[in-house]
Parts: sequence; C-alpha cells; structure tokens
Amino acid sequence: MKRIISVLMENAPGALSRIVGVFSQRGYNVDSLCVAPTDDASLSRLTIITHGDDKVIEQITKQVNKLIDVLKVVDLTEGTHIERELMLIKVATRTESVRAEVKRNSDIFRARIVDVNVNNYTIEITGTTDKLDAFATTMGQCAEIIESSRTGVCGLARGDRALRP
Repeated sequence: MKRIISVLMENAPGALSRIVGVFSQRGYNVDSLCVAPTDDASLSRLTIITHGDDKVIEQITKQVNKLIDVLKVVDLTEGTHIERELMLIKVATRTESVRAEVKRNSDIFRARIVDVNVNNYTIEITGTTDKLDAFATTMGQCAEIIESSRTGVCGLARGDRALRP
C-alpha cells in the first residue's frame, strides 16, 4: 500500500542522508522524495512516498523518529490530506494537427504550456500522481515525448492538523 510519510527535520548537512539510510539499511524502497526548507530556515520538511503494510510503516516511522536530526514524523495517509506533484514535459509538435491536439489535451488537464518552440512545447502540470500519469499517457498517444521531469509528491494534512516541532 502506498504511504506518504512527512518528516520535520533539522536543515543540516547529512540529515537527509541519514534518513534515507534508514530505508536502504532495511531494504525498503523510496518511490519519491521531496524536501525543502520550511518557513523556519533551520528546519526542512521531507515528504517520502514508499510502499508497505502497517507493520513496515510503523517500523520505518519509529526508526526515523529516533534520528537526532528528526523532530517529528507523521504518516499522512492515516488521515485526510492534500498531495500534489509537479511535472514538466516536453513534447514534439512538428505539425499543426499535433500542436492542436497537445493544446486541447493540455486544456482538458488544466496544464500550462510554458515554452513554445518551432518543434516542441514544454508543458507544466500539477496534481496527484494519478493525474500526472494519465496526462503523460495521453501526451504519449498524441505526440512524441522528448523528455519529462517530476518533483515527487509533497503533501499536507487537511484541517487543523500540522507538522510542528
């Protein structure tokens, strides 16, 4: 089962490496990683997407929580949450019909064309992982995908719940 683990940690050299080391030492896979400083420059928020049953996730969160750089660990999938991911995708648009189809599909998915070239468009889209997967599949059917890049999921709990020290 897909799990979203959110970690509030010290913004210090080696902190991310130690957290990811917990996963690799125990043979758990990290599907996605997103990390950036919070409004407090001394702290960073790390969002990890992984797979595992309740026992595995409990083990991971306990081990990560023991690390000195970690202030708090929360499994966001346990409650209501909001998750988003960003993708940039460059597609070949050598003919007018392909350009029109790419524009139409971008509008349907509420994506933005952020760069236009004679031979290609670069498109920005945000949403859930499923939405981005569907968009990439659709684009692949109407145009050649030249390259793409994704940020990984970031997420927050809904309502009053917050990850604070």
